[in-house]
Amino acid sequence: MTLRATAVLGAFDAEHRTLNLSQLSRRSGLPLATVHRLAADLVEGQLLVRRGDGRYEIGARLWRLGLLAPATNLRELALPHLQDLVVATGHTVHLVVPDGAGALVIERLSGTRSTPTRHNPGARLPLHCTAVGKVLLAFAPGPVVEEVTGDLRRHTAYTVTDVRVLHRQLDEIRRTGLARSAQEHRLGVSSVAVPVHGTDGVTAAIGLLASLTGPRLTGALPHLRAAAASVSADLLRSGLAAPSPEEPPAGGRGGDGKSSAQ
Repeated sequence: MTLRATAVLGAFDAEHRTLNLSQLSRRSGLPLATVHRLAADLVEGQLLVRRGDGRYEIGARLWRLGLLAPATNLRELALPHLQDLVVATGHTVHLVVPDGAGALVIERLSGTRSTPTRHNPGARLPLHCTAVGKVLLAFAPGPVVEEVTGDLRRHTAYTVTDVRVLHRQLDEIRRTGLARSAQEHRLGVSSVAVPVHGTDGVTAAIGLLASLTGPRLTGALPHLRAAAASVSADLLRSGLAAPSPEEPPAGGRGGDGKSSAQ
């Protein structure tokens, strides 16, 4: 029953914030009668809200519970440093943590040199073709690396789909602490990223995005490294637990899930 309720809640995403029963049934893969019963229970538990038009949306109680997740602690700790990074570089900043075989965006800030992006907190990015994703992949457990490299989905003509090339990139990231992506996930966009270190090793990644026609990211690298070092130091000092990566679902998509373009 818990897994079925989770399937109903998982039917919602950034593009589907309100759903009727038929949509919930279709997106969750559950029978309509089952969804009707579960939705009523979730409304009673304040995890869902039933609107006047009969559609459902996520309830405030679920939001309050989400604020208790370790990712929220990391976001709050990192936010001042991310704000300074935006001011110093003018570029869009992403903070991501591992999420199974993907990367979960827990903060996104835009600057004066912003590249348009729909990656709000809660979006999921692939690991093999984004700079932040490559950072996490370089330090990921073996099973995650195997799952990701077993399905190198092509997003653009520049996406690396050769496992040997990707492994060479991951070796370089481990050596230099810097990842790059040039039009691999979205045409016209380049990105760089560096790791955030916690008590258990690399726990997150901070990245900058820029248009290929705009100011280059090279000059922003010292600021990016300084921000990551500051977040790492604060994380270690605070004693806060880093977010624990969720196990990828069996037969899951092993990449960007319901993510949008970079």
